[in-house]
Amino acid sequence: MRTPRLSRRAVLAGSAATVAATAVSGVVSPVAVAAPAADGSAYRWRNVVVGGTGFVTGVLFHPSVRGLAYARTDIGGAYRWDDRAGRWTPLTDHLGWDDWNLLGVEAIAVDPAHPGRVYLALGTYAQSWAGNGAVLRSEDRGATWSRADLDVKLGANEDGRGAGERLLVDPRDSDTLWLGTRHDGLLKSTDRGATWAAASGFPAKPSASGQGVMFLVAVGRAVYAGWGDGDGTSGTANLYRTADGTAWEAVPGQPSGTAAKVPIRAAYDTHTRELYVTYANAPGPNGQSDGSVHKLRTATGKWADVTPVKPGGTTDDGSADTFGYGGVAVDARRPGTLAVSTNNRWADVDTVYRTTNGGRTWTSLKDAAVFDVSETPYLKWGDDKPKFGWWIQALAVDPYDSKHIVYGTGATLYGTRDLKRWAPQIRGLEEASVVQLVSPPAGEAHLLSGSRDIGVMYHERLTASPARGMATNPVSGSATGLAQAGARPSYVVRAGWGDNGNGAYSNDGGQTWAPFEAQPDIAKDAPGPIATNADGSALLWSFVHWDGTKYAAHRSTDNGTTWSEISSFPKGATPVADPADPALFYAYDTDTGTLLASTDSGRSFTARAGGLPSGDAQFKLVAAPGGSGDLWLSAKWNGLYRSTDGGVSFSKVASCWASYTLGFGKAADGADYPAIYQVGSTDTITAVYRSDDEAKTWTRINDDAHQWGWTGEVIVGDPRVYGRVYLATNGRGIQYGEPVR
Repeated sequence: MRTPRLSRRAVLAGSAATVAATAVSGVVSPVAVAAPAADGSAYRWRNVVVGGTGFVTGVLFHPSVRGLAYARTDIGGAYRWDDRAGRWTPLTDHLGWDDWNLLGVEAIAVDPAHPGRVYLALGTYAQSWAGNGAVLRSEDRGATWSRADLDVKLGANEDGRGAGERLLVDPRDSDTLWLGTRHDGLLKSTDRGATWAAASGFPAKPSASGQGVMFLVAVGRAVYAGWGDGDGTSGTANLYRTADGTAWEAVPGQPSGTAAKVPIRAAYDTHTRELYVTYANAPGPNGQSDGSVHKLRTATGKWADVTPVKPGGTTDDGSADTFGYGGVAVDARRPGTLAVSTNNRWADVDTVYRTTNGGRTWTSLKDAAVFDVSETPYLKWGDDKPKFGWWIQALAVDPYDSKHIVYGTGATLYGTRDLKRWAPQIRGLEEASVVQLVSPPAGEAHLLSGSRDIGVMYHERLTASPARGMATNPVSGSATGLAQAGARPSYVVRAGWGDNGNGAYSNDGGQTWAPFEAQPDIAKDAPGPIATNADGSALLWSFVHWDGTKYAAHRSTDNGTTWSEISSFPKGATPVADPADPALFYAYDTDTGTLLASTDSGRSFTARAGGLPSGDAQFKLVAAPGGSGDLWLSAKWNGLYRSTDGGVSFSKVASCWASYTLGFGKAADGADYPAIYQVGSTDTITAVYRSDDEAKTWTRINDDAHQWGWTGEVIVGDPRVYGRVYLATNGRGIQYGEPVR
């Protein structure tokens, strides 16, 4: 499966905070704590367990502390490994709505001489619409943080995000840190990350389209920097070094075969005094078709090509075996022992090679690998067994255990302790970008979900990865729609991106699926949201390309066997079914600010209320359960609107000035209206709120330690458990909260 990560782009443009350096001490990010709410009650927040699902871009064992490690992700923050508990602890959940761009971690650094110190370079996008990056620094392994905002941008979810680390504590001085950027050269701090300035003397000149500094690595008391912008200013140099922290030079004698390649990662063997560098012809994780591995004997300046297998061969079925090289990690206990990974090797599947003699001979660990993915069954991807992985750029060898190797993929983190048996080492690390949530009113599962990475899942338990894995028949890599019939909860439909069709229906609440027998031609290139009416007799499927182009919606009354175009439905709108009346559908035309309705099960639509907020495709229309015609419109910073007459008229809700997404759950004891959950703003902060009195008043139910960046996609309460709420995040999976009783 080779699903690209999708970004939150235009929706969030320009919203990142760019304030001065700020202390964030006292912020704790445990797996679950009781969060005090505004009314004195408390909520406990946890992840719905899936296990990974996103790109783990870096793993770093602490060289001085047994069992201590850190991991970074492209959009889901950073984590610390708790060896005693055997799980990862999230470290950046305190980053809130305005800091959504900081949930991508560009690099991690630790201080070998001070085990409590850890540093994070944060910034998801380096584009003009994104905010600047920041550096977090901690003295207590990430329990509390201080923050320094940068005046440059970082790109943890852009090409080259699996390279690095781009952040380094100087081996000669713990107060000095180096930070490599993509488009702004090399930065330096002399006060442990509190302030930053351009490093003087660095000879390579950045460009607006290049990769800049790919990695920084300590080589004895020197610092080496990989350069990803071609030849810089020194001929064909893509590797630089400084011995004194002031004067930089191109490393002499760089192999001619690497001149046109990008250095991806590097690792130094202190025993043999050799530096190993992986190369590829593109920064990755996609687009690589050639690569190599070279080593430099730093004492003599002699280079050697130690590439395990040259890309460009032919597989058994005749396919071209093209790939690059990504991760590299040395064994701190055994001289000349190290591992490297291939990357973007689709024909013959990526692998990790290991050598015990400095690269003279290599063994592919894939060849003898035995996988146990029983803890995260989705990793089979609908097949009989999992594959070794893809997007393998994060790679680490435990400095206290030579046979403990871990590597990251586009979906998980695999680990072994005997070089043969592998299993996900991913507990606590949840990185899905979630876009669909349904909480059924009956049945085994309290939750169905859809994400950009692994399609749709049926959650039998919230505390274990779904036993069925991702939905199959067909497999789809990214969900675009998920809906349940309001009066017939056993009937569910879904849509998404997929090579073998992308729409399906279920008659058992989402446990098993059957594909639509046919689909509109546009469905393959522009699948969008889908809805089913209250009794499941009609489907409405809207179509939106990933570039924003909108197409005509289609309707089916035979489980997707035949489809007809709905000319009166606003192109690209999200269809919303009335939960009680099978004849009623609704749609909100964001271009004109008009509510449209159908009274003939979706055959035709006519305009009702107009003059509503327009111009933003992220407005969300929700129908309240239990009755007919009760509609709520989250209009972002335009506020919240309600209609009780099926969209004929709307009134603005006075209790909040911004509403990003809204959902319903079981009513409180004594209440006659469902509990309402909202991501919105009622005063000075965007947060998660609950109302038990029909939106007259709101109670904040998350706290400053549990914010998860951008959370504006979907929220839904549990119709069977009062107070329980499910929240989709863009990188921290599904969060669910419950009152502490």
